[in-house]
Amino acid sequence: MVRKEIEKLVRKAISEAQKEKKLPKFEIGKISLERPENQKYGDYSSNIAMQTAKSQPLEIADIIKLKVERSELFEKVEIAGPGFINFFISKQYLQKQVEEILKKREKFADLDIGKGKKIQIEFISANPTGPLTVGNGRGGPFGDVLAAILEKVGFKVERAYYVNNYGKQILALGHSVLKDKEAVYKGEYIDKLYKTIKSRDPYKTGEEAAGIIIQMIKKSVDKMGIKFDEWFFENQLHQSGEIDKTIELLKKKKLVYEEEGALWFKAKKYGDIRDRVLVKKDGSKTYLAGDIAYHRYKLKKFDKVIDVWGADHYGDMAGLKAALDALGYKGRLEILLHQFVTILRKGEKIRMSKRKGVYFTMEELLDQAGSDAVRFFFLQKSINTHLNFDLDLAKEQSEKNPVYYAQYAYARINSILAKSDMGTGEQDLSLLVHPSELSLIKQLIRFPEVIEDTVNDYQVQRLAQYALDLAASFHKFYQACRVLGVPEIKARLALISGVKIVLKNTFDLMGISAPEKM
Repeated sequence: MVRKEIEKLVRKAISEAQKEKKLPKFEIGKISLERPENQKYGDYSSNIAMQTAKSQPLEIADIIKLKVERSELFEKVEIAGPGFINFFISKQYLQKQVEEILKKREKFADLDIGKGKKIQIEFISANPTGPLTVGNGRGGPFGDVLAAILEKVGFKVERAYYVNNYGKQILALGHSVLKDKEAVYKGEYIDKLYKTIKSRDPYKTGEEAAGIIIQMIKKSVDKMGIKFDEWFFENQLHQSGEIDKTIELLKKKKLVYEEEGALWFKAKKYGDIRDRVLVKKDGSKTYLAGDIAYHRYKLKKFDKVIDVWGADHYGDMAGLKAALDALGYKGRLEILLHQFVTILRKGEKIRMSKRKGVYFTMEELLDQAGSDAVRFFFLQKSINTHLNFDLDLAKEQSEKNPVYYAQYAYARINSILAKSDMGTGEQDLSLLVHPSELSLIKQLIRFPEVIEDTVNDYQVQRLAQYALDLAASFHKFYQACRVLGVPEIKARLALISGVKIVLKNTFDLMGISAPEKM
């Protein structure tokens, strides 16, 4: 990774200068490297001289510059402004990276970060009380792609779906199917369940209905291209006694107390705004009690657990994290919240109402827009932001549609390669000197950095943006440089073969197809 190589060179330069007493002793710390938007400021830029110097940052920057510019990695190194160091990557280094990509193929950007540590990512986990809606389904592509990225860098990842098939929501579902006074849910699916289920007992009816609904959800999940390693059912926790064991453990640690006939967990002691009820007056266990037991069960098996929840679960976070801290699992659970989805048709919002049983389901969205468009559109925005899904744009077969634009670059490369019977073979990559060629290679070598950054901050939308940036860079290259019938043909075939590899790797991580023709 070029960024790592620059960091090593800068660190080495500072260390050498300190030994030579050209620089005072100080701890180097993290070396930040940015990619300037304006190319006149280099391919990478660092403010390390200003970070480390209380005075005279220009002198420190110059000392670093004189040492690192000897490297073949750089065309030149410049000092700018109050002490920025701007690095310009050499043509020779860029040309060698094409060879590296062709050699590593799908293993390009495989980074040794995870070192075999076990992570479970739980996502979607919508209650089996109705079809999977677009709002609940938003976490699907995100969780699946985050898992794929973590696998690429050496983590052992399990994808999990937690099925809440116990308690009040199941009873409410049963009453709804029976269409009695306590009915909560409505819709066509309820009407079908009413005709299908013969039991008149509300809870048994709810359990049977939940079993049918979870099969509907599995069908939608399968259409999204997601394969869960575990479907864990909440009733298993109750049947196995895991919840009782967890409560007993909290009692032994003196982390609970009784008040007003209920059993409370001392959550405030661990940073929560209030204490939380685990067992109600009537003896029934709260959702939190089950959640603590489930996460304790998970953290016995995994080094880390990542939960992807809807934003409406914000209030459940603090109590759960406090309990896991108290049980000795501090820092091993991360909870990521995703915001909601609005479906637009002809620029207008499609109105939905849970009370009236009017939903826009994932099944409908997938049938109308296709899995590729759904995944790409869902992955384009940070999960922290509200998503407007333009149904008309998702169906459009033009470059206005971002997934079409990215996939068209891949199909175009295949078309060019199919027209040439030369293959890549022996090629002189030193012929790759055109600005569009070099710009394209610079995009290619960003891929490992995109992966590393996403592993660090879970901003998965970076991958969709990278696919578009690489496609745009290829299209510009294609407009500026002929590939077939020119002296540089073999070198340019090698270059576009490298683009094909990296685009395919990107699409594979995103879970979208790489079409040979369009």
